[in-house]
Amino acid sequence: MNTSSKICDVLIAGGGNAALCAALSAAEAGAEVQLLEAAPRHFRGGNSRHVRNIRYMHKGPTDIMTGPYEEEPFFEDLLRVTGGKTDEKLARFCIQQSEDAVDWMRVRDVRFQPALGGTLQLSETNAFFLGGGKALVNALYARAEKLGVRIAYETEVHGVSLDADGFRHVTARTPDGDREFPAKAFVAAAGGFEANIAWLTEAWGPAAENFLVRGSPFNTGLTLRAMMDAGAATIGDADQCHAVAIDARVPKFDAGIVSRSDSVPFGIMVNKEGVRFYDEGEDFWPKRYAIWGRLIAAQPDQIAYSIIDAKAVPLFMPSVYAPLQAVTLAGLANEIGVDGATFEATLGAYNAAVQPGQLDSAVLDGCRTQGLGIEKSNWARTIDTPPFYAYPLAPGITFTYLGVRIDETAKVRLKDDSIAPGMFAAGELMSGNILGQGYLAGFGMTIGTVFGRIAGREAARHAIG
Repeated sequence: MNTSSKICDVLIAGGGNAALCAALSAAEAGAEVQLLEAAPRHFRGGNSRHVRNIRYMHKGPTDIMTGPYEEEPFFEDLLRVTGGKTDEKLARFCIQQSEDAVDWMRVRDVRFQPALGGTLQLSETNAFFLGGGKALVNALYARAEKLGVRIAYETEVHGVSLDADGFRHVTARTPDGDREFPAKAFVAAAGGFEANIAWLTEAWGPAAENFLVRGSPFNTGLTLRAMMDAGAATIGDADQCHAVAIDARVPKFDAGIVSRSDSVPFGIMVNKEGVRFYDEGEDFWPKRYAIWGRLIAAQPDQIAYSIIDAKAVPLFMPSVYAPLQAVTLAGLANEIGVDGATFEATLGAYNAAVQPGQLDSAVLDGCRTQGLGIEKSNWARTIDTPPFYAYPLAPGITFTYLGVRIDETAKVRLKDDSIAPGMFAAGELMSGNILGQGYLAGFGMTIGTVFGRIAGREAARHAIG
C-alpha cells in the first residue's frame, strides 16, 4: 500500500455539491485542501450533476423568486413531508443558514435563471440553476482549482482511521492500488449507498433488485460504511430514501432528472393487477413526487402505470420516453399487459366517482372523487378522451437517508456520543439527521450547501486554527 508522506490540512471525500462547498470554504479559510472523487473526471459531481434547483429561505421577492419563503412556511413544508421525522433544531438551523446560499453561490460564479412558471409550484421557494447541475458542478470545480484545491479522480475512500486523538487518515482505492491519505481534518461528503444494490437488498429484500438508480453509479456507500466501521454513530433508517417514480425503461444507473414522470397528478395510477393504490392528487407534485418511489416499490414486481387521456397531455412536462398509447381502454390494457376487465372496471369506477369541478393545475383545486375506497383529492377529471396513454413507472432511487450523526458544526459523533476530533460530514451522507422520510424538491441541495460550507470552515479551523 502506498502512503502519502505529505499531510494536508483538510481532506474531503466526495465530488458533488456538498464536497465542493466544503472544499471552497476550507480553501477560502486558508487551508490546504485535497479532494478525493471516486468518479473519473468526465463523471465527476455525484448526484449534483442531475440537480435543477435549490430550496432556500428568503424574506421577499428577488430577481429570481416571485415571493417570500420564510422559516415557518419552509419548516411546515418539511414537517408535512417528513411526517415529523426530523430533528427540529437541526432542521430549523439548516433552513436559517440557507438564506444566503444563493448569494454565496453567485459570488462563486454559479448562475441562476428567472423564476420558473408552469405546474411545478416552485417560483416562490426554489432557485433554478442556469444550465442545470452540470453547470453548477463545473463552476464550483473551476473555482476550487483557482484556489489551489488538489483533486484526485478515480479515488474511492473505503477506510477511515481514528485514534484517541481523532482522525488520522483514509484508505482509498486508486488506479495505482490502495493508498493512505493522512490529514489534519477530514470531511466525508461522498453520498449515500443508493448505487449499492447488495446494500439496498439488505434493507428492502428482493424488491431492491428491480430498483433503478437515478444518480451516480459511484455512490456505493463505501465511505459511509468506513465511517460506521470506524465508530461513527448512525442516524436514519436504511430503507428510507429519496425514491421517485421514474420511467421503467431507463438504464439501471444514472437515469437523471429526465427519467421522472410528472403525469401522475393528472390521471390515475394502477399496478400490474389494474387497480389503484394511492391518492394521486394528495398535494402539489413537488411535495409528493418523492413518495411514489416507495409506493411503487410495495407493488407487485415494483411496477405501476400512470394512466391519462388526451386532455391531460398539455398539463405536464413530458419525460424523455414517449408513453404507450391506444385509442381504447381495452387496447391500452393490452399494451401494458394488465387484465382488461379489471382495468376497465377500475377506470369505470373512477370516472363515475369524479365530482363536478373546474380543474386548475396551479392550485389545490378540490376537484375530487367521491365513493371510492381510495379517493383522489385534487385534479380529478374523467379519463374518457382518446387516445389514452400509459407511462410505465418503477422506483427510482436518488439517495439514501442512513447516515452519520452530526451536530450544528458538522462534527461527527461517535457511538458513545462523543465528538470525533477532526472528522466532519456533509451532504447525503448525513441527510438522515434532517430527513427521516419524505422529501421536498431542492432540499438535498439545501442540506449539502449549508453543511458543506460549515464542514469546510470547521475543518479548516481544526486544522490551522
